[in-house]
Amino acid sequence: MQNLDLGRVAFALVAGYLLGGIPFGILVPRLIGGPDPRTIGSGRTGGANVSRAVGFRWAAVSGLLDVAKACVAVLLVVALGGGAVPQVVAALAAIVGHSRSPFIGLHGGRGVAPATGGAIIIAPIILAAIFPVFVFTILLTRVSSLGSLSASLIGGIVMIALAAVTPLAPIYFVYGAGVPLLIWLFHLDNIGRLLRGKERRIDGRAQAENGTANGPAES
Repeated sequence: MQNLDLGRVAFALVAGYLLGGIPFGILVPRLIGGPDPRTIGSGRTGGANVSRAVGFRWAAVSGLLDVAKACVAVLLVVALGGGAVPQVVAALAAIVGHSRSPFIGLHGGRGVAPATGGAIIIAPIILAAIFPVFVFTILLTRVSSLGSLSASLIGGIVMIALAAVTPLAPIYFVYGAGVPLLIWLFHLDNIGRLLRGKERRIDGRAQAENGTANGPAES
């Protein structure tokens, strides 16, 4: 049984990473004849930058596929009888794969979409906490990266609190800490600009430049 569990964990790690690495942010624009999002804006392959390349509608398609690939990774583990540990491993590996894709030279997005996908399967209750935080923060600050950072932090706190007061497996503490840690790690450049007051808003203006145009918002 121990070997079988280790096998499931290994499968979860590989499957999560490879599925997470599918670069839908490049594939969707390519299929419709649009530009490679890596050549514009932030150079990332996440939904916000895909929107700059091919518009919101196709960015939504790309984003939903990025959410779905993490859902599929976790569901594959569930279908094989994997418990909490391999499910969490698959979810975290999908985030890493999305941001450090093996198919595009360890490039990618910032992990928000696959993090959402993993939460949909593992802990959907977290979505009720992070969605209003994400929306309210963006509406208040007009900074998309700040919305992602705030929502991931709140989501992690809620998950850890749930693991502390309910009979959840200890791996959920790892999940609660690991998701925001990865999201913040992949937003380090955004965090640097936020601290300097130079992060770009969704209206294309810098935080502290009083309306001076400074390119599209980072995500």
